[in-house]
Amino acid sequence: MTQQRSKGGLRPDRGPVTSVGDLLGAAFAGLAVGIAVVLVLDGILALTGTAEFGRTNGWMIVILPVWLFVEQFRAEGFGAERVLAAVLGIGFCVAAGLTIAGLVAPYTPVLVSGGAGAVIGTVVYCFVWFYGLRWLRQRAG
Repeated sequence: MTQQRSKGGLRPDRGPVTSVGDLLGAAFAGLAVGIAVVLVLDGILALTGTAEFGRTNGWMIVILPVWLFVEQFRAEGFGAERVLAAVLGIGFCVAAGLTIAGLVAPYTPVLVSGGAGAVIGTVVYCFVWFYGLRWLRQRAG
């Protein structure tokens, strides 16, 4: 038997993730980059006097995770299961994110409340997409 040596770095295939941990890790990496970019943007706006710090919409940090989810959707191939899982994921994601953002909004700046909603929505979507898609595929046979 021959052994294949693993190459370092990212996975060479562009297929869907194989575990919910991989999906959450990639989504959190995107959120971290989004947070850094929004904080830099907000800092620049505050330094130029255009706006107060914390007034930038925190929902912008979800741009990279949404891109990840679109690519996961495309990588799954064809089938009604993926469409249903994506629609359910979007529904639960938006509901959970808006709920958290609404609860936090009276006490925090727009940046924090929107960011909290984006983080919760991303986590909810990851779980609904990953486990919902597998459950639907199992049920469909």
